[in-house]
Amino acid sequence: MKKILIALAIGVMVFTLTACETMKGLGKDVEDAGEWVQEKAS
Repeated sequence: MKKILIALAIGVMVFTLTACETMKGLGKDVEDAGEWVQEKAS
């Protein structure tokens, strides 16, 4: 189970890094992910 979660996390990170072409795009992706986590936490 732990290996599946690690593989999934790596897959998401790779997808995120390949989905944006610039560091500005990466920053926006990270910001969006942070906002999503904050919404789920509240």
